[in-house]
Amino acid sequence: MSFLDKIQACNAWNPGDFVPFLLDGERIGMLRHTAVDRLRRWPEHFTVSDTAVHWIQAPSDFDGRTALLADLVRQLVEEGVLSHVHGERYPVTSGNRDRAICLVDRACAPFFGMRAFGQHLNGFVRTPTGIEMWVGRRAADRRLYPGYLDNLVAGGLPFELTLAENLRKECAEEAGMPPELADRAVAVGAVTYCRDSERGLKPDVMYCYDLELPEDFEPRCTDGEVEAFYRLPVEEIRDLVRDTGEFKLNCNLVIIDFLIRHGIIPQTDPDYLAILSGLRSPLS
Repeated sequence: MSFLDKIQACNAWNPGDFVPFLLDGERIGMLRHTAVDRLRRWPEHFTVSDTAVHWIQAPSDFDGRTALLADLVRQLVEEGVLSHVHGERYPVTSGNRDRAICLVDRACAPFFGMRAFGQHLNGFVRTPTGIEMWVGRRAADRRLYPGYLDNLVAGGLPFELTLAENLRKECAEEAGMPPELADRAVAVGAVTYCRDSERGLKPDVMYCYDLELPEDFEPRCTDGEVEAFYRLPVEEIRDLVRDTGEFKLNCNLVIIDFLIRHGIIPQTDPDYLAILSGLRSPLS
């Protein structure tokens, strides 16, 4: 196994299995063919062909489009096409969050192949023998990736919160951090990937942060999502990412980015340039 294997696993999808979802000529999603068939029942809202789905006669305002999409999602959940709603709303956009044309429930974004945003934080400690990283093990009752290793802090980014507000919230919930410690996190960029999943296409953006933690810091989960924490030498983390499937799939990318920036994956690595480009894959 290799770092490239983990990057490629996050970017496994066949464009031929999907068709663009368009509003006023702008692509806002990518629909699997089975999802396309589900939307044929609403000809007053969607024009469906083999090559595209057009959202027609959409409300002209942000709230109206959001309400219409929420009503369609509600019907799809009631019929068992979608499993549930999460309760957090993501921006529907072909660009940055500030270009949103409406909102969609987080759990339903993959059905429409809509862009999703999240925040992932690498918590680490500098010791006399080198860098050590804090990671968590996801609780056994998690709907996705139960029991897998995870970044110290990671979560979705709902539209209603700023990046700083949401990072404080996630740091408090997942690691018991006070706001003044969370505010010391350093924004270090973003990684992107696009993957076919059971729920649909996931063209995702993960904003990344590094936080150097004090030696005596002990994370404490307050929302039940993490069952245990481990502080491990960064070389051990490197080997777990490269050689095993222990980590939640997209967390591998965040850690690989950390390893690159901190010189743990050296510039002499034969896959170095491919790894760099793979961490920022096109979003469908």
